Amino acid sequence: MTNSIACVDKAQGFLVIGSNTTENHPIIGDRVKRAVTQRGAKLVVIDPRRIELAEYANVFLQVKPGHNIPVILGMMHVILKEGLHAPDYIAERCEGFEEFAASLDAYSPERVQEITGVDADLIRKAARVYAGAKPASILYAMGVTQHTQGTDAVKCLANLAMLTGNVGVEGGGVNPLRGQNNVQGACDMGGLPNVVTGYQKVGDDEAMAKFDEAWGRKVPREPGLTLTEMGQAALEGKIRALYVMGENPMITDPDLHHIEKALDNLDFLVVQDIFLTETAAKADVVLPACSFAEKDGTFTNTERKVQRVRAALAPRGESKPDWQIVQELSTKMGYPMSYAHPREIFDEIASLTPSYAGIDYDRIEREGIPWPCPDKDHPGTPVLHVEKFARGKGLFHVVEYKGSAEEADDEYPLVLTTGREHPHYHSGSMTRRCGRINDCFPEGFLEMHPADAERLGLRTGDPVRVTSRRGEITTKVKVVDRPAPGTVFLSFHYSESPVNVLTNPATCPVAKIPEYKVTAVRVEKA
Repeated sequence: MTNSIACVDKAQGFLVIGSNTTENHPIIGDRVKRAVTQRGAKLVVIDPRRIELAEYANVFLQVKPGHNIPVILGMMHVILKEGLHAPDYIAERCEGFEEFAASLDAYSPERVQEITGVDADLIRKAARVYAGAKPASILYAMGVTQHTQGTDAVKCLANLAMLTGNVGVEGGGVNPLRGQNNVQGACDMGGLPNVVTGYQKVGDDEAMAKFDEAWGRKVPREPGLTLTEMGQAALEGKIRALYVMGENPMITDPDLHHIEKALDNLDFLVVQDIFLTETAAKADVVLPACSFAEKDGTFTNTERKVQRVRAALAPRGESKPDWQIVQELSTKMGYPMSYAHPREIFDEIASLTPSYAGIDYDRIEREGIPWPCPDKDHPGTPVLHVEKFARGKGLFHVVEYKGSAEEADDEYPLVLTTGREHPHYHSGSMTRRCGRINDCFPEGFLEMHPADAERLGLRTGDPVRVTSRRGEITTKVKVVDRPAPGTVFLSFHYSESPVNVLTNPATCPVAKIPEYKVTAVRVEKA
């Protein structure tokens, strides 16, 4: 997030897109609801489903899955044509505006209506509501990124925020809501194939020289593979062994038949987890890790705040904290590690990572600090890009809508989109082992609009077979008006009806994120 969670309370307007905020990020979702109901903040919601926040919205645009980009382009067309943009901010702080502005001519609300089916007047209204609220915050999640044009969609949102002068101000910003409690921290620590800690590029010799010296080894200068690329490489025999930590690709990866073949083709699979997940069940070795409540360390949350985590329980059985497992394994493989406590590891992180340089355990004993925090006297940075952008000037990107990797057709006439539901979490490895939750929510349902259900002769509770170009699953249907006609929805928590058997492994060419949100399917009574 460019802004803090507290900034939600200062926003006069919100654009919530591709985020079922109240179910998946309920603390932030409640803040948005309070802002609307108690302060009169304006709200625009863009989503394929009529989520709870749609009932609070001044404007709700129910887009077809995969159509975020043309709707945002249409909104920006209106903002520019009606003079609702921030010309002084753009002139002082941004570049590339002229070419960007010219590219919007092709996306009038009428043309966007032809592409998306969203009413042109609603697009105009959404543009006026967002641009008229000062400051306005953009909140988004995986409904924006899990597309073959996911990176372009994020660029569109950045363009929109800069166009209206909403970057670098309290209550504004472009704010991706992280889906798990330490996703931000994992990325910060180099859990990406092209960077090390603090997003220092692996090809940067000056940055890498620090790590060479600290670790006494030459650090590779070539980027590694992304998660989706690793699966394909394993299938082709280019990867012979895989070490999986706290991930359950046998439920969460797209085209599960494909990933299962890839894992079966390995010579050796190690899984480190707190439960015997569907992936761990296929492993040659399972390393028992500790839960969050059994270990010390830090988490970095969605607003970039580095916070202490303290062990409340002793580890169960033979389980150990992740850092101890990695340390012992590294030592056995010939690279001795001898950290006595996570504090020592964090001190090393701070010494090698400019954005973390001013943070230590003493400073975050009682309250977390948001990075960047370059020195011990710095208070941290709740809002990014206040005086200038990290690159100097904010760059407007020209984005063209290209469409999704597959569309509905005569053989697969419905579009499936996927996501989470409130009671369960991710692959269900934790929440589906919680008796009370699982008793109340034991199975998934295919959400279907009443018009589609009537055409197919289906009622709530009927078993259905859902088929895509990659496979089929059986589940039950729930007839509701949350999805639009032609769109169906499934959550991915349930191993009995694993939706990712169906999903498309096509990826964004930049971020390599699969297109989970657009899958052409047909539905038949089972």
